[in-house]
Amino acid sequence: METTTPVDNGVNVEALLEAREALSDAPEAAQFQWRATCEWVSGTHSRSTVEGFFGLGEEHSHKSKFTFDADHPEVFASEDHGATPVELVLAALASCLTAGVASVAQMRDIQLRSVTATLEGGMNIQGILGADNDVRNGFDGIKVTYDIDADATPDDIRAVVAQSQKRSAVYDVITNPTNVSVEVN
Repeated sequence: METTTPVDNGVNVEALLEAREALSDAPEAAQFQWRATCEWVSGTHSRSTVEGFFGLGEEHSHKSKFTFDADHPEVFASEDHGATPVELVLAALASCLTAGVASVAQMRDIQLRSVTATLEGGMNIQGILGADNDVRNGFDGIKVTYDIDADATPDDIRAVVAQSQKRSAVYDVITNPTNVSVEVN
């Protein structure tokens, strides 16, 4: 008699589906506000914290405060106390897409054994240094490469990654214009 082990990628799909259904009945609860605070430390070194957010009609706190140091490398005459801000953007994209891979695989009963995303973002720094005003300050492109070991066909794995990309908030933020207002108090 053949027994099958249930797929367990650590994602509570039932809770996600219940949340989606509940939000269909109360769409105003789907409005979330994410927050981060950044303080300058010294030179180009800064420290950002993430602690609370608003969603489901009320304030929430993470289990703990998360802290991220950012700096520039020594080749930029800096102290290299943390990843560069653009590297943090790559890490955010990788994390969001990879969480989606785990969630979609769980929904499709695909057992993951390992998932590794490698991201590369090209950039001509003449723009941010003010050396050439015609050069864009940001990435000229980002390449995401996945190495996924799973109980699935290559086509199934590609479909999981495509669905993750389709639902990724960070992918959307990076690939679509987002209004940003900057104010000084």
